[in-house]
Amino acid sequence: MLERLACNLGRNDEVPNIELAQYLVLHEDKKGIAEIVNGLKQKKAIANDCIKVLYETGNRKPLLIADYVTEFLSLLESKNNRLVWGGMTALAAIADYKADEIYTQIEKVKYAYRTGSVITVDNSMTVFAKLCRANEEYKREIFPELIHHLKTCRPKEVAQHAERISICVDSSDKIIYIETLNQRKPILSTAQIKRIEKLVKGL
Repeated sequence: MLERLACNLGRNDEVPNIELAQYLVLHEDKKGIAEIVNGLKQKKAIANDCIKVLYETGNRKPLLIADYVTEFLSLLESKNNRLVWGGMTALAAIADYKADEIYTQIEKVKYAYRTGSVITVDNSMTVFAKLCRANEEYKREIFPELIHHLKTCRPKEVAQHAERISICVDSSDKIIYIETLNQRKPILSTAQIKRIEKLVKGL
C-alpha cells in the first residue's frame, strides 16, 4: 500500500492519498489499513501521507479506523504538527465509537487543543462535543470548557466552533449556549451572525 502514497509516486498533491482512502473504503481493506497505520512510524513524508489516508478513510467509514484510537491519541504528542492535527482529525471521525477510550486520555486531547494549530483546535471541538454527547459524566467536565472557548475564541472561529459544539447541546444547557453566542454577536460579521442565528433557530 505504501507504494501508492503521493510521496512514493513523486507527487506533491493529495490526490493519490485520497484515491487510496477511497480504495480502502470500497474494499474494506483492513490489512491495507494496518499497513498504512504502520507507515505512521516511518519517515516524515510517508507518515504525513499515511495520516491523510487514514483520516480520509475515517471520514468515509469511521469504523474501518476506529480500532487504532490509541495510535491516533499518541500522535497528539508528536513533534510533527501534521501528525498532531491529522491525529485529531482522525479522532473526530471515530469519537462516536471510541468515546470511552478517548476520555481515558482526555488530558492529552486537552493539551493538544491548548497548544495545537488552528486545524487541531477545530477538530478538537468535534472530539469534545462527541464525548459530551456520549456520556453525561464526560459532559459535566467538558461542556463548561466548551462554553469558555466560545466566550474567548477568535471572532472568526465562533460560528464554526458553535456549529461543531451544537451536536451535544440539549435542553439543559441550551440557554447558556445561546446566551454565550449572543454575547459574541457585537464583534461578529453579518455572515457569522446569520450562521449563528440559523444554528440557534435549529435548536
